[in-house]
Amino acid sequence: MEKKKIGKKKSALITGITGQDGSYLTELLLSKGYKVYGLIRRTSTESIERIKHILDKIELIEGDLTDLSSLIRAVKYSNPDEVYNLASMSYVAHSWKSPIATAEITGVGTLRMLEALKVTDSKAKFYQASSSEMFGKAQETPQTEKTPFYPRSPYGISKVFAYWTTINYRESYGMFACNGILFNHESPRRGIEFVTRKITDGVARIKLGLGKEIRLGNLDAKRDWGFAGDYVEAMWLMLQQQKPEDYVIATGETHTVREFVEEAFKVAGVEHYEKYVGVDKKFFRPAEVELLIGNPEKARKILGWKPKINFKQLVKMMVDADLERIRKLKSISEK
Repeated sequence: MEKKKIGKKKSALITGITGQDGSYLTELLLSKGYKVYGLIRRTSTESIERIKHILDKIELIEGDLTDLSSLIRAVKYSNPDEVYNLASMSYVAHSWKSPIATAEITGVGTLRMLEALKVTDSKAKFYQASSSEMFGKAQETPQTEKTPFYPRSPYGISKVFAYWTTINYRESYGMFACNGILFNHESPRRGIEFVTRKITDGVARIKLGLGKEIRLGNLDAKRDWGFAGDYVEAMWLMLQQQKPEDYVIATGETHTVREFVEEAFKVAGVEHYEKYVGVDKKFFRPAEVELLIGNPEKARKILGWKPKINFKQLVKMMVDADLERIRKLKSISEK
C-alpha cells in the first residue's frame, strides 16, 4: 500500500486551462509527470487553440466557477494534489462593461472553488491567481507583499476579494492556500485584446502591408512586463513549499506602453513608428492605473525564482510570432 502511494502520479486541476497561463502551466506540469485535469465550461466559446497540441495528454472536466455543485464534482472526480485557480474575467477593460459578471466569476468564483475543496475534505494545495491590478493607484513604489491595495477597476476589486478569501480559508481551515500576486505577464499566446498583443499584431500587419495604423490608449502608462512561461514556474514553486505564503511575482523593471511600441517597431525593422500610432480616448480607462512595478525579492529568496526572459527578449518573441502567423495567413489568402 505504501509503495503504491509513493509511486502515485501527482495530479493537478486547473481552472482557466484554455488561457495563456493555463496552457503554459499545463505544459510545465506535464513535463514534471503530472496528470492534468482542466475545468472547462460547457457553454464556453473560448477556443482550445492554446492547448490543442496537448489535448491527448490531459483530461477536461465540465464545470463552472458560478456553479458550486459542478466544482464539487470536479474535485471529487480529479482528486487533485494541487489546484490552480487561473480562471477569471481577465480583461480589465471588459470589467467596467460587465462588473457583476466579473465579481461573480473572478471574486465569488474563487470562494466557490475554496468551498468545494472544503466540503469534499480535499487536501489539495491551492493556488490563487492574484494580480498587480489590486495595487491600482499604488500607495508605494515598488509594490511588495505588504503594500496596501487600492484597486481601480471592477476586476481589481474582485481580485482583492479573492485574495482575502484565500487567506481567510488558509487561516480558518488550515488549508494550504496561497496567492501569487502576478504583475503583467505576456507571450505570443496573449489574447489579441490586450495592449501588448494588440501592438505586436498591429506591427506585424504594418510590416507585411496589411495594416496602416495602431490605435492605443495611454502611451505613458507604466507596467512591469514579464514572460508568462517564467511566471507559471513561480506558481508551481509556491505549491512545493512547506508552508503556504503569498508572493509578488514581477521583474522589478518598469516600461511605458510607448517603450513597448518603439521596441516592437524596431524588432520588425519599421522606422518612424510615430507615423503608425494613433491615440484614442476610448481606450483610456475610467480610472487609470499609471504605474505598476513589483519587488520580487521574497520570491527570489524563498522560491529561488527569477525571470529568465527580459523585456527586449519578450517583445522580440511576440513580434516574431505574429510576423510568422500573419505571413502564413497572407500566403493562404493569396493562393
